[in-house]
Amino acid sequence: KMRHASADNDTVKNTSLTVTDLFKICAHCERLSKKDIGVRIPRPLGNGPSRFIPEKEILQVSKVDARTQSIFEEAFSLGHLDNISLVMGFHPQYLESFLRTQHYLLQMDGPLSLHYRHYIGIMAAARHQCSYLVNLHVNDFLQVGGDPKWLNGLEGAPQKLQALGELNKILAHRPWLLTKTHIESLLKAEENSWSLAELIHAVVLLTHYHSLASFTFGCGITPDIHTDGGHTFRPPSLSGYCVCDIANGNGALEEMLGNQQVRVAEVSGEVEVLMERMKQLQECRDEEEASQEEMTTRFEREKTESMLVATAEDEECVPSRDVSRHFEDPSYGYQDFSRRGEHVPTFRVQDYSWEDHGFSLVNRLYPDVGQLLDEKFQIAYNLTYNTMATHQGVDTSMLRRAIWNYIHCMFGIRYDDYDYGEINELLDRSFKVYIKTMVCSPEKTTKRMYESFWRQFQHSEKVHVNLLLMEARMQAELLYALRAITRYMT
Repeated sequence: KMRHASADNDTVKNTSLTVTDLFKICAHCERLSKKDIGVRIPRPLGNGPSRFIPEKEILQVSKVDARTQSIFEEAFSLGHLDNISLVMGFHPQYLESFLRTQHYLLQMDGPLSLHYRHYIGIMAAARHQCSYLVNLHVNDFLQVGGDPKWLNGLEGAPQKLQALGELNKILAHRPWLLTKTHIESLLKAEENSWSLAELIHAVVLLTHYHSLASFTFGCGITPDIHTDGGHTFRPPSLSGYCVCDIANGNGALEEMLGNQQVRVAEVSGEVEVLMERMKQLQECRDEEEASQEEMTTRFEREKTESMLVATAEDEECVPSRDVSRHFEDPSYGYQDFSRRGEHVPTFRVQDYSWEDHGFSLVNRLYPDVGQLLDEKFQIAYNLTYNTMATHQGVDTSMLRRAIWNYIHCMFGIRYDDYDYGEINELLDRSFKVYIKTMVCSPEKTTKRMYESFWRQFQHSEKVHVNLLLMEARMQAELLYALRAITRYMT
């Protein structure tokens, strides 16, 4: 298992293995497996780290960007160069912050024991039926000495972890329903109660893995070779693709890419239209400012409309037993909430914000984590290369803010100084469907949906969008959880 390879860090660094080198090693192992030497060598089932993004593009990143290469080497030396990291490699500044934060949450000193941390990761990922993350943390849970009996189902875990199930469920699907009563039930349980510091650690882990499940589905991440569903011992099929198909060319693949070029031609001008709208909105901002009453009306209208956006053709997803055993009440979700016509109450950022309230609370009860999260939020929100598709020197701040605020709007979070009328101008319906599906019901995300929005944009730009969606979702969940904890404390 490469992920848990025991190697001296300096030795690994000195080898300067690139991701391409690793794939060459796998190919060499595959050639060996064809010889009659009595050794069964696993073969990757997928074509690279993502079902949505060509493997060649992902591998190319580490070749041309020295910073990404260095981060990959460091991650490999720590045993955590997984497919999520490879896809995030399009944006090395963010990846560095993400890996540093995740490593701190899972490995460094903290209120919770290591096996509790991985089990909470399993619980959180399972809420969205994310078998990729569940399998990763099942392996890690066992690696740090976790009791295998806990993996038979949530009922086999300690009562203290079972009690976290309600918080997990509400945070994942309807965080606005969280109250100080939920917090009190965990902190004041007669037996197996949580301390405030433990609860903060658990909340950060839950929100981290709920949002990471969104990224995993949104980028079509495939299972790592060492996990369930990531490998096979059968020889490659003559009708299928081998690992080198994308790199060396394949007739069917070339035809597919040709069709994609036709589709791109059909939507020519999409980027220019979006840029023109941004320019017009900026001019309107400069000329006149909407009244506070009008701003409130526009927010309420956008919040109501966001509830009417369907997710992925409104399909029902039945979780498999392997995943659903790690949580309770599988029918509970965002969709059945919106179907009943209920409304999300408004959460005013002016009354409780991450910067003024949540940050200090996390840092006080779980030192340094507030700082790590804040840095990660800031990088995701401000990340820009001043490009849009083939256009250079573009200020994308208006578009990034619209995406971030639309996600928070779906969760009822309002910024008094933002004109929500801009959202409808900048985000078309197919993009809104993708955003809502990935954020609220990520398990329903499909390749067709990924390809249907921003069809002229680069894959790296779509991964950038997914980073924004992931971090905006995490911050929204955290705001509700931390506000409930603050109300309990006061």
